[in-house]
Amino acid sequence: MDLQERIARRRSARQGRQVVVDRDQLSPAVHRPEPVGRGPVLEQLLDALEPIFEGELPPPVAVVGPPGSGTSAVVTALFDALNVQFSGSNRAIATTTRGGDTGPATWFVAVDGRQVESPFAFYRAVLAALSNDHVPESGVGTDELLDRLSDRLARVDHHAIVAIDHHDEPETLGTDRVRELLAPVEDSVATVAVGQHEPDDHRGPTVTVPAYRDHELVDVVTERASTGLAAGALDHDAVRGLATWADGNAHDALAALFGAAVLASGDDTERIEHRHLERARNDVPDDGVHVGRPLALSVTRQRVLLALIELGVSDLPIRDIAASIADRSSLTAGTVKRFLYELADRGIVERVPVPTGDTGSGRQPSTVEPRFPTIAFRSLSQTGTQSP
Repeated sequence: MDLQERIARRRSARQGRQVVVDRDQLSPAVHRPEPVGRGPVLEQLLDALEPIFEGELPPPVAVVGPPGSGTSAVVTALFDALNVQFSGSNRAIATTTRGGDTGPATWFVAVDGRQVESPFAFYRAVLAALSNDHVPESGVGTDELLDRLSDRLARVDHHAIVAIDHHDEPETLGTDRVRELLAPVEDSVATVAVGQHEPDDHRGPTVTVPAYRDHELVDVVTERASTGLAAGALDHDAVRGLATWADGNAHDALAALFGAAVLASGDDTERIEHRHLERARNDVPDDGVHVGRPLALSVTRQRVLLALIELGVSDLPIRDIAASIADRSSLTAGTVKRFLYELADRGIVERVPVPTGDTGSGRQPSTVEPRFPTIAFRSLSQTGTQSP
């Protein structure tokens, strides 16, 4: 963002007395083009991908780090930069314009594993990155998409580096499955596995992304706040406190910042106050999951989660929660109950025993609690306020 744009944002904000200038700049679900404080990690990843500079494929690469360390942001930013850098180059591995095959080409494709739960969705995501041609969402089979991918990579000097992000989360395509899907074009493709752990039987370089140190996280939050909030909306002591509280987890820090900004906007105040930060921090669960995971769910499941949040903190057993949500929706109680158990298995909600005075040997009922930042989820969900 250039200086003139920064000034224009601040001027606009002060005229409207808004707290939030640009919500996307605050969102924990949005990556910045250049991750703050990750220069050494980017260099290590470039080292691992070094063969591409000679027009060759690198070995399989793993990028691993704890939650909130920025593994996704690092890979996404580097792949975007590589595509931009090579697109207009005359060098041997230059990425051509996607509409033509005028010379050697290497594409860098980052696939979000949360969004591709089937082979069809995977092939479609890869093809969309390799070509400007429209890739149909339906009406064609998986085999046809594979044929199109094979045609795109048929030339000996056409390569693709495919990163599969969140490969080790529940319900995503694991690296073994991705390798199977790419087997027909394996001579033209290299993979980068991005997650908290290396894939099983990984053989290749591993780039480790450490948790943020406090001063690095201060820089991350400051950068987001300076572009997303009005001038003076958040003081530096609050930023330091937020960074210390988040303990190296950028997602949690940004989720709390985003939540506090939402609360301050709802109160129509000109500053984010301590009460907003306190409530927003309490809304971010300890050892919770990234808000991107519930946001990647189907519309119906997101609406079930929104209804669960509307019920508030409760000791209601799951069957009663399901009945209550069903009463305000077109779903049956049985369907809602199945969704809640499914989401608990995925780790998006947590089953918690309900205290009872019954000392019998019967099965103790349980309730469910969200394991994600609910304020951020409610604000970022695109499902609206309709019933499930």
